[in-house]
Amino acid sequence: MASSMRSLFSDHNRYVESFRRFLNSSTEHQCMQEFMDKKLPGIIARIGDRKSEIKILSIGGGAGEIDLQILSKVQIQHPGIHINNEVVEPSAEQIAKYKELVAKTSNLENIKFAWHKETSSEYQNRIMEKKEFQKWDFIHMIQMLYYVKDIPATLKFFHSLLATNAKMLIILVSGISGWNKLWKKYGSRLPQDDLCQYVTSSDLTQMLDKLGIKYECYDLLSTMDISDCFIDGNENGELLCDFLTETCNFNTTAPPDLKAEIMKDLQESEFSLKKEGKVLFNNSLSFIVVEA
Repeated sequence: MASSMRSLFSDHNRYVESFRRFLNSSTEHQCMQEFMDKKLPGIIARIGDRKSEIKILSIGGGAGEIDLQILSKVQIQHPGIHINNEVVEPSAEQIAKYKELVAKTSNLENIKFAWHKETSSEYQNRIMEKKEFQKWDFIHMIQMLYYVKDIPATLKFFHSLLATNAKMLIILVSGISGWNKLWKKYGSRLPQDDLCQYVTSSDLTQMLDKLGIKYECYDLLSTMDISDCFIDGNENGELLCDFLTETCNFNTTAPPDLKAEIMKDLQESEFSLKKEGKVLFNNSLSFIVVEA
């Protein structure tokens, strides 16, 4: 590996901008919306049975856009029941955005919010030390297990916090996605970072099977328009390449042979679909629903 290559996570501002470009270029949020509309109501149908309050724990809630969609579905499914929504999120910047979103969103009167600026591991350690094992009716982890060091231990811990009839929703990239193929083929030649690990739904379901935890898995197709990646000097394309490879300034720091291989592969059918002159990377997501 060329010494000048470094992880995208080493430059916070560039990471945030490349992630924003990813969201703008992908159907990630639309894919999640489809799941929330079609599947989530049935999944949460019984979490409020005989309860005066529904307790929801959001692990890695980010800026709250998806969280508020989930909460609105819970409100519709369980009208009038008070909701206690606690958020575990390590980024102060994201928590501030979440609070702003809550402040300008209507119909949240029956929801109490609390934010904890910590990682899932820090939250786990705090709960274990204080022995405050509160039970939750719904726990969700959306696109955050990549940032956890010991995933099986994390799954086991949060599963133990589920109340009767409770569910845990995990969203991450699918084992059939282009990400899985990209990571498996090139992961060892790209900058390794302690902050992030390559994990897909295939890895996760194996872990859940080993733990003897029951779950259901749904795959939904999502794409990411990476056409700009093949235009020399295109800023959007360069940022998307950074996000794909988790490498800061990939186009200017990657060895020419590695860059050529990846750019060729990204146009192959196992990674992307070519449609109407666009190159659409397979960003398919898995929605894993864990039983109490």
